[in-house]
Amino acid sequence: MTDSVLAQLAALKGAPATALKTKWRALFDTEPPPYNRRFLENRLAYRIQELAYGGLKKETVERLRVLAKQYDGKSGGRSKARPDRLPIAGTRLIREWQGVQHCVTVRGVDFEFEGRPYKSLSAIAREITKVRWNGWVFFGPKNHRGAA
Repeated sequence: MTDSVLAQLAALKGAPATALKTKWRALFDTEPPPYNRRFLENRLAYRIQELAYGGLKKETVERLRVLAKQYDGKSGGRSKARPDRLPIAGTRLIREWQGVQHCVTVRGVDFEFEGRPYKSLSAIAREITKVRWNGWVFFGPKNHRGAA
């Protein structure tokens, strides 16, 4: 890195918040976001280096555009019951709790307990115990690591 870029980056750490916001306005030509100081420092440091040495390659920008179009309109969050982790549909998970045996059937992407559908094993575990449980822990296989 050149000395001027290094000097600018070093100056960010000791600069007051008002100076960081002024620098933001100069580099981005927008008002700074209402985020914390660390965010401003990191983003400003990236922008200083981007202006000095260039940004992303054209191929990378194009690849990001293709990915954005591919995922445009789709929710970014994961579903509660991830199909890649679920046992095969029809699998019965059995757990005894306070002398009563409880049976859950795995369906396509959800679960059935006492004839009613549930989106998560945690909801079923809460229904059984009346307290919050991680459903995978409650119904999952026992840990036998300590067994000799």
